Amino acid sequence: MLHNLTGWHALIVLAILLLVFGSTKLPSLAKGVGQSLRILKDEVREDKTASTTDDATVPYRQAS
Repeated sequence: MLHNLTGWHALIVLAILLLVFGSTKLPSLAKGVGQSLRILKDEVREDKTASTTDDATVPYRQAS
């Protein structure tokens, strides 16, 4: 769906965002998105480490 996007499309989208939000709101918007991505990445990392430690604490039982 997005395979035909070029650099011009990105510039047009950026110009529209600038018009809609204004130059004063864009830095705070970018900061909020960056913080949200950092929190998401940390949560995913914690979930992976929790699942690997849970698997390590459960002993393996062989079928009789």
